[in-house]
Amino acid sequence: MSRTSTKPLVIVTRRLPEAVEARMMELFDTRLNEDDHAFTRGELVAAMETADVIVPTVTDQIDADMIAGAGDKLKLIASFGTGVDHVDTAAAVSRKITVTNTPGVLTEDTADMTMALILAVPRRLVEGERLARSGEWVGWAPTALLGHRIWGKRLGIVGMGRIGQAVARRARGFGLSIHYHNPRRLSEGAEADLEATYWESLDQMLARMDFISIHCPSTPATYHLLSARRLRLIQKTAYVINTSRGHAIDEAELARLLENGEIAGAGLDVYEHEPVVNPKLLKMQNTVLLPHIGSATLEGRIDMGEKVLINIQTFVDGHTPPDRVLPL
Repeated sequence: MSRTSTKPLVIVTRRLPEAVEARMMELFDTRLNEDDHAFTRGELVAAMETADVIVPTVTDQIDADMIAGAGDKLKLIASFGTGVDHVDTAAAVSRKITVTNTPGVLTEDTADMTMALILAVPRRLVEGERLARSGEWVGWAPTALLGHRIWGKRLGIVGMGRIGQAVARRARGFGLSIHYHNPRRLSEGAEADLEATYWESLDQMLARMDFISIHCPSTPATYHLLSARRLRLIQKTAYVINTSRGHAIDEAELARLLENGEIAGAGLDVYEHEPVVNPKLLKMQNTVLLPHIGSATLEGRIDMGEKVLINIQTFVDGHTPPDRVLPL
């Protein structure tokens, strides 16, 4: 798309931070989602038939059929989010439609939330908060709401990318021993900096950790990476934390193991079938459940919006956007 005097039509599927929307309105012919409703499939199809650029989010499923029916004007899908598994990138490339995302800006926010869950689950923070509000608390007692310390325990990180490494840096400060499994081993320098131990075998690592934290990308290879078989390897005293993708874990088996006391607890911010949460998980006291807010900071959302703006403007100016995504 070469820049002309006519501004490209940009359709945004959800509300974004006010500063991002204001800048988008200045730069482009922008249609906003004023009431912030989730676009139906029909609305997405209509947007793709008319827009030069569409700005979807990770909850907008854009499949091959939708891309095949897109209008000739659509040349850029500038996704607001890190993951792109909601867009059929291969189909987009076949139609000469560029896809971009917003990587690298949510690392610290997600790592903060992961650390919060690592603290909250074994120390039973949510149970304690509920008791304090209930009016039924009768005061301190030596054995009331006993949890477990995290100092000196072993943290196994599944996926040692940017977020996994950020979690490792935080966890070291809380006295956790850092272990990790990753498709590629880190450099000796990075391992030394993080004081991290590499496990080539995920199975062996899972069987020896006190905490398991999932930080893998969304790919066909990571679907049920923590399968029913692998979940059964985890110690009964261990805790599972997931702030990456819900389908990385066999959620039904995790719920069964938690229910039967075969895993001590879980802290989850993502779910296999979200926004639906497994009913068994909802009933359990040994789980902390969050509504996919690991990256939900104003600073992070603004940073994401700025990346979207840069990707669109760069593309409009006739250059390759910095965050172009190619099919796997």
